[in-house]
Amino acid sequence: MTDTSHDAAKVIQSYRRRRERMVPLILGGLAVVLSVVGIFLIFIWVSADGGPNIANVFAKDTPTPALTNTPPPPTVTSTITLTPLPSETPTPEWPKTYIVELGDTLWTVAEDFGVAIELIIAFNDIPDPNNVPIGVELTIPEPDSEVPTATPLPDDLVTGDKILYTVQAGDNLEVIAATFFTTVEAIADENEIEDTNNIGIGTILTISIGPTPTPGPETPTATSSS
Repeated sequence: MTDTSHDAAKVIQSYRRRRERMVPLILGGLAVVLSVVGIFLIFIWVSADGGPNIANVFAKDTPTPALTNTPPPPTVTSTITLTPLPSETPTPEWPKTYIVELGDTLWTVAEDFGVAIELIIAFNDIPDPNNVPIGVELTIPEPDSEVPTATPLPDDLVTGDKILYTVQAGDNLEVIAATFFTTVEAIADENEIEDTNNIGIGTILTISIGPTPTPGPETPTATSSS
């Protein structure tokens, strides 16, 4: 065999070997192309109207939860308790109370409430109506109330006895002094009264009974001669 023939045989053999190696590659490439085309056709099919839902195709079977009979909650019945309204106790209109303020006098207080000053003095046992301190709480009685009567004096008073006398409406020191056989000066000194012309109703005076005046001799009357 010549060298030329030997070289030709090598070329042919090499070509055959390359062809044998190419056949699997071509077949593999064709398989890949067919796979891609198949996937594409399947995608078009499942996306068309009426096709199966792809989510349902690949979804796993989800177990359906068993229905449990849950009893309904108890019915709440609202109970409305009617609380009776407290009965209103009418506040008595009288007597009223009043706190003495700066500038007040018993006369202005009595005028403001329409009550006689004698009533205020009597119901509050005020010893000196001209001196009622600020802050004192006064009881203001009903205007139609009656003035308490003076305590009756004993009948067996004798000279030198001391009594407590409450000044009444219409009293003055002259009348009181004449009643108990004493003098205005004696009553003023014993009770430390500076203004004898201003003695308030309800003022409690300490009075010493004076001597009962003895009647003077009778003046003889002239008799006519027969």
